[in-house]
Amino acid sequence: MKIMQFEDAPQVRGLEHRGGTFHSRTTAEGTPGTPGNFKFSLSTLGTDYSGPRHRHNFDQYRFMIEGDSDYGQDGPLRAGMLGYYPEGVPYGPQVNKTEIYCAVLQFGGASGSGYLLPREVKAGMEELKKFGEFKDGIFHRHEGIPGRRNSDAYQAIWEHMHGREMIYPKGRYDAPIYADQKSYQWAAVKGSPGVSEKLFGVWTERRTEAGLIRLKAGASHEVAGRGVYLVLQGAGECEGKPLKRYTTVFLEHGERTLLPASENTEFLHYGLPDLSDMMAAAQTSGVAMQAAE
Repeated sequence: MKIMQFEDAPQVRGLEHRGGTFHSRTTAEGTPGTPGNFKFSLSTLGTDYSGPRHRHNFDQYRFMIEGDSDYGQDGPLRAGMLGYYPEGVPYGPQVNKTEIYCAVLQFGGASGSGYLLPREVKAGMEELKKFGEFKDGIFHRHEGIPGRRNSDAYQAIWEHMHGREMIYPKGRYDAPIYADQKSYQWAAVKGSPGVSEKLFGVWTERRTEAGLIRLKAGASHEVAGRGVYLVLQGAGECEGKPLKRYTTVFLEHGERTLLPASENTEFLHYGLPDLSDMMAAAQTSGVAMQAAE
């Protein structure tokens, strides 16, 4: 188990291959080179950031804490909404109507394709600059250089680093899935007095899930299973460490803990899929990672 305070996570620039203002703090991550690798971060993006319509070979959740983004035909993602972007499913283009602040989980999905690593993303971008340029999320190859003329930036980096074509998994859904917390009611959690939840959904045969958990002051809630819990508001204590705004609690398989609240407290919960029976993803490295959001 890992408990990370927001202020202890360094703020870094991200997604340089897409351009625009993007900074994030990573407060939990998985094991590189495994199908279940992941990265959880709190990210700030400006109105100068934009992303073309594209897809990934990994899963992604975005919970909008502040701001308003437009994803074209997929619709808007506004404060209080969850966006689930499944592997293999195109989404976007993304245009930020305001500066946005969101809780992002990127993780290996049910196909077992894994999740690519940050040093590789950065190194691949620098190497590809010898052969073309990155602009607005697209890699444009120079004239006379063999290869696809224009590619999604992340896909171009992935293919360069792996030396083979990226094969996208077949999307398990036809489009991204949006959930607005305003459309949900709080449901009492049986056996946990003072605890209620808004379960946004459970997806794929590997059972990844997302939702909100609310505790009244003085209540406590036992949680278990591989997942991330982010304090959105309130206070408490876990394993002798303070729970405060944007504290992240990460549990691995087989772990459990108690989340006690000293005041009314709300958590965002991302449940990671169970991929423990899968072999390590082919041709992934073991360096620490920060992939494309």
